Amino acid sequence: MATAFSSDGEAALRRELGPAAAAPRGDLDGFYEMGRAAAFVRGGGFRKVALQFPDELLADAATVAARMEAATGAEMYVLGDTTYGSCCVDEVAAEHAGAEAVLHYGPACLSPCRKLPVLHIFGQQPLDIGRCTEAFRELYPDRQTRVVVLSDVVYAHMMGELEQQLCPEYPNIVFSRVVCGDPPGPAPPGEVWQFGRQFPVEVLGGLQDCAMFYVGAEGLALTSFMLTWNRCPFSSFDPATGCGRRETLNVNRALMRRLYLVERARDAKVVGILVGTLGVAGYLVVLQHLRELLRRAGKRSYMLAVGKPNPAKLANFLEVDIFVLVACSQNTLLDSSEFYRPIVTPYELELACNPAREWTGNYFTDFRDLLPGACAHVELPPAVPAAEAIPDVSLITGEMRAAHLCDHPALQLPPSTTLACRDQTRALAEISPAASFLESRSWRGLEQQLGQTPVSKAVQGRRGIAIAYEDEGHEQP
Repeated sequence: MATAFSSDGEAALRRELGPAAAAPRGDLDGFYEMGRAAAFVRGGGFRKVALQFPDELLADAATVAARMEAATGAEMYVLGDTTYGSCCVDEVAAEHAGAEAVLHYGPACLSPCRKLPVLHIFGQQPLDIGRCTEAFRELYPDRQTRVVVLSDVVYAHMMGELEQQLCPEYPNIVFSRVVCGDPPGPAPPGEVWQFGRQFPVEVLGGLQDCAMFYVGAEGLALTSFMLTWNRCPFSSFDPATGCGRRETLNVNRALMRRLYLVERARDAKVVGILVGTLGVAGYLVVLQHLRELLRRAGKRSYMLAVGKPNPAKLANFLEVDIFVLVACSQNTLLDSSEFYRPIVTPYELELACNPAREWTGNYFTDFRDLLPGACAHVELPPAVPAAEAIPDVSLITGEMRAAHLCDHPALQLPPSTTLACRDQTRALAEISPAASFLESRSWRGLEQQLGQTPVSKAVQGRRGIAIAYEDEGHEQP
């Protein structure tokens, strides 16, 4: 899961973009749904539109943009890279181009956007309905089984045909619908509206006794589904291989690993809040919520916007004990085993710092579920004086720690009280834990050292990129 959201960058530098394998070369209009996209642009009266492609479809970007300009008369701007995950709509890059709307191509997390109108075009991947039906019958021989059918968005266009094949044989089967954006109001009782999927469960007697059948390849979407609906047995059908299987992901082990990270978050004193999205609606509210939660829990917090996180970037913040990633529901589950410090989700940080929230077996990957008015929101309990706080014992270090929210006057001092005299010139400097930590390090990054470095003539340096300089392996002249 780590490579899905971040990498060392070498693969991107060496990759050559050839023909997009996912797109049938003779049917670009059908694959990219040119007619629907053109109707969206003309209907909205948009004059500048951003086209966002994932890396595997960038080879078709110029052709698609030219055809869209000819069909609509609007200016098309291709977003060659995304600020964060490619499944999210990159509103920031679109606004830099002055775009009035976004056409998002390829797989999507379907997280609602804040500002710009968006049309999702998933790319209609082929699906062998006959083989999928056979795999379903093999996995569920009991025709009375209660099953909810989910699919990757690229196969959503084939679910109607699959429904026609299975519904006559399975009276207790329900097919989910792919929906974009939030419901107009609270989801009706007996309906599930989550991860851009909507399906009724009242007819099945509740979700807890249902099985889940997923059409699509193994990936972050399936992992998110399995952790969220962890009481339901999962099976899947991979259209690329034509094989169906019962999912063997040990959900209990995965949850135990996540709960271990919760314990690490309880021990942490300095927390880095990683901004992993700038386009998902509600991200500013949850950032403020996490800062207040950490302040009430007596922890220092720093907000960091580093783009796509990777181990090298986050290793620069050694003073941070743990990071919390605010991202979409698919990218929030980042495997941090390769990172110097652990990375948790907003829900896991709430489990660690909000005494009123208890572990119930339910897991939430969508941070918007934690906001006021949402299904999983839990109010912070009143703060208690530090002297009256009940101590707790860390399961990792064995040390004592406070288990209740307390008033921490030191964290509420006005900015003027954190200024101190730096030298005889009476210059003022702000004191912070990060600055104190930096002072204790032997290497502090690049420093000017004016007057201390001898002047030398400029010499020709290396040319090329860092992983393959032009003179690599040769003696320097």
